[in-house]
Amino acid sequence: MLIALGAIVLLFYIFTGIYTDYLWYESVNYTTVFSTVVWTQVLLFAVGALLMVGIVGGNMLLAYRIRPRFGIGMFGSASGADRYRMAVDPHRKVIFLIGMGLLALFAGSSTAGQWRTWLPFFNRTPFGVRDPQFDLDVSFFMFTLPFIRMLLNFLFTAVILSIIAAAIVHYLYGGFRLGQPGGVHATRGARAHLSALLGVFVLLKAVAYWVDRYDLAFSERGFVHGPSYTDVNAVLPAKTILAIIALLCAALFFAGVVRPGGMLPGVAFGLLVLSAVLIGGVYPALVEQFQVKPNQQAMEAPYIQRNIEATRKAYGVEDAQVEEYNAVTNAAQAKAQEDDTVPGVRLLDPSLISSSYQRWQGFRDYYQFPVKLDIDRYTINGVETDTVVAVREVKAPETNNWINRHLVYTHGYGMVAAPGNKVSDEGNPDFVEANIPPSNALGTYEPRIYFGENSPEYSVVGGGKIELDYVDDTNRQVSTQYTGKGGVPIGSFFNRLLYAAKYNEPNFILSGAINEKSKILYIRNPRERVQQVAPFLTLDGDPYPAIVGGRILWIIDGYTISNAYPYSQSNSLRDMTRDTSTEAHRVVGQPADRINYIRNSVKATVDAYDGTVTLYAWDDSDPLLRTWQKAFGGDIIKPRSEISPELKAHLRYPTDLFKVQREILSKYHVTEAQAFFSNTNVWNVPDDPNAKGIRQPPYYVTLRMPGSDKPTFSLTSTFTKGEAQLAAFMAVEATTEDANARIRILQLPAGSPIQGPVQVQTNFKAAIANDPTFQRSGSTEPIFGNLLTLPYRGGLLYVQPIYVQVKDAVKQYPVLTRVMVMFGSGQVGHGRTLEEALQQVFGRSDAQGERSESETREETATERTAVADAADKVKKAYEDAQEAFKAGDWAKYGEAQKALSEAIKEMEEAVRRAESAPSPSPSPTTSPEPAESPSPSPSPTASPEGSPPPGA
Repeated sequence: MLIALGAIVLLFYIFTGIYTDYLWYESVNYTTVFSTVVWTQVLLFAVGALLMVGIVGGNMLLAYRIRPRFGIGMFGSASGADRYRMAVDPHRKVIFLIGMGLLALFAGSSTAGQWRTWLPFFNRTPFGVRDPQFDLDVSFFMFTLPFIRMLLNFLFTAVILSIIAAAIVHYLYGGFRLGQPGGVHATRGARAHLSALLGVFVLLKAVAYWVDRYDLAFSERGFVHGPSYTDVNAVLPAKTILAIIALLCAALFFAGVVRPGGMLPGVAFGLLVLSAVLIGGVYPALVEQFQVKPNQQAMEAPYIQRNIEATRKAYGVEDAQVEEYNAVTNAAQAKAQEDDTVPGVRLLDPSLISSSYQRWQGFRDYYQFPVKLDIDRYTINGVETDTVVAVREVKAPETNNWINRHLVYTHGYGMVAAPGNKVSDEGNPDFVEANIPPSNALGTYEPRIYFGENSPEYSVVGGGKIELDYVDDTNRQVSTQYTGKGGVPIGSFFNRLLYAAKYNEPNFILSGAINEKSKILYIRNPRERVQQVAPFLTLDGDPYPAIVGGRILWIIDGYTISNAYPYSQSNSLRDMTRDTSTEAHRVVGQPADRINYIRNSVKATVDAYDGTVTLYAWDDSDPLLRTWQKAFGGDIIKPRSEISPELKAHLRYPTDLFKVQREILSKYHVTEAQAFFSNTNVWNVPDDPNAKGIRQPPYYVTLRMPGSDKPTFSLTSTFTKGEAQLAAFMAVEATTEDANARIRILQLPAGSPIQGPVQVQTNFKAAIANDPTFQRSGSTEPIFGNLLTLPYRGGLLYVQPIYVQVKDAVKQYPVLTRVMVMFGSGQVGHGRTLEEALQQVFGRSDAQGERSESETREETATERTAVADAADKVKKAYEDAQEAFKAGDWAKYGEAQKALSEAIKEMEEAVRRAESAPSPSPSPTTSPEPAESPSPSPSPTASPEGSPPPGA
């Protein structure tokens, strides 16, 4: 009874897992993915189980059928086998059925797990590219060869298990005896049966030797991956010879079926082992040692060239353009014209300023921002600007009961954005999109975030207006009710029972707050949602939000990857994408899978309000993507033509793909085999100056490449020779509509004095070692932001923001204090703004240099007057505050304090202008910009208790 009850409970939980998965896929309209995977697994399970049971069970039945008809002591005396037989024989049917059931379960499960091999094989798409060795389409290696390997492994397993099982049956029922005088004694039937099985095994081995010839496309024997000289001229013919020998040996084993004695099988076994050692092992080793190694460069050159061409094509870098860049190294020799990319240089480091966003835009303890913010671009005041964006997500409240966690605090609220190239006077982000309710400076949109990177595991919504929306200006809680189309209905008792079992939570059944309109939202992380509906994709580790069509959409890049592209160099995906952003867990790291082919084939979006997942075919020429489309039905991925212009404006070149291509191009920028073999022009991806031993991540920045007529939003990185010398600069236009965007590499001359990032930051530290700013701030050390590199005035310019950590009544947050620049061979400048830093290196602009002496004197007098006026305002505000304090008029006191704060800031600014008159612009730009409207700031009622709004 207890066993039956336990079985019922187990089956119910299995059903719950499967059925709730179906309900989730139904809620996102991707049931075809669910049904395709499930029915494929069921089919493979059934085929694998039946074949395995048929082969192994059939051989066991055959062994039983040809058992000798005499009983105990057939070879003279009773043995242990007779005792075992007497114990087993009365229960043989039950034992056989149980054994076959377990075998079917394990074999079926293993085969069902191979659906990722079967579906591509069954729906394979030609590449239209033939490999140089076997003249076969690449699709054979990508789709057919893995399936053949899977089938061979299954058959080898079945035959080996059949041999073991048949031998056991023959032993139990007297087919042969061990330990008798004269050795092993076997009946004719047992000997014939086992000889036939061994013959089948050797026949499979012959097939395996023949298939091994094609596996040489991935050989790692030579200088690079792919068939080497030894593989082509020794191993390949050896595999062919071994296949023929294995066929002959199989024939000898089959001959043992009709010819008594063990001579033929023994000869076959000895010949097989000897040929495998001599032909398969010794001969290739001799060729490698005495032919290849003495003249390896010449011998391997044709095969290295094949590897170079295949690797560059497989990683999508065959069109990467390497240009000689004779970078100017002295500011005095730099081109005189002003470079209009400087205003777009991003000064805010998205990896550092999360706490600043939390300080000024967090408002409540139950809101949070991600550790790493994102970079996008928006048109601000008519200019397309690099913008640091983030969404305000919800986190578990302090009152942490089930109702609060899952029914009240269900969603975050609003997008927050600040231009990357400017800050407020205090060094804080200058928000353009902010506040609750949102300012809508970037357009009107639905601000509620039900699906985000840090959303709760699940929320129950839609059952009533009990969800916390936000707190208004009067500190009144505003509630809302979810009305989106996403989510699984749980109004019925049956569905509530299922989810009570799924989450082991009885409140699904007991709570009166759940009614017929209620829905449950789960699998809410955008990356996880896309992975569920597109299990054939590998996803970029850094999804980012964008306002598109009045909604907040998460944008995720999807890759099709493989490790089966012939001749291409195989590498670990995790190692190629590892840098400080993944090591600090700011973005999701990639798996350790080895790959030798990658395409950014899909752009995916997830609606932050209702969770709608949409897939677009970005690289619709990718045969791997087209194969998966055929497998799952073409309608799950929309054509590229359906991407709206507004969404397309926010798509960008993906980070992980760029990191993979950067790793490949560190070696494969060399395209000539002889030079590649010499290994003298290998580049290194530099370490992050702030994290020794870990690579520097690539950076999004707006720049103008040499020869381009306008600045573009680009993804950039650098290469070094060792760590000391900069070797090259790499960039790709991040906004390109071409799925295979052109990569440009500016290669510096050998011996260039331009330093690498680590040395540059060392120079920066030395330049500000005695700067009193950091001591006045109370910070023991400056916090160095991302070190950007960009072409500028015919050379290369390094730009790095420096922060100090400020602590107030709420929390610590970084404040931008200095901007460091270095041009060429080591000319360093720093200032409060980028313009000030550049002026230290290049001098003042011509317009400033042409000021007359009288104009300068007049401006200086004006600045001094402004200082005096500001001091008077400070004095008056202070006196007003003291009077209000004595009178107990707290409203007037608050107004006076605010006026005092503003007056102090005004005086500080006036003093700074007077000290540096004629003054530079306070904005970190080098060219006039359109007049800006004041950026919205949080209302005092929405700020954290006891803390003023920004600038107060």
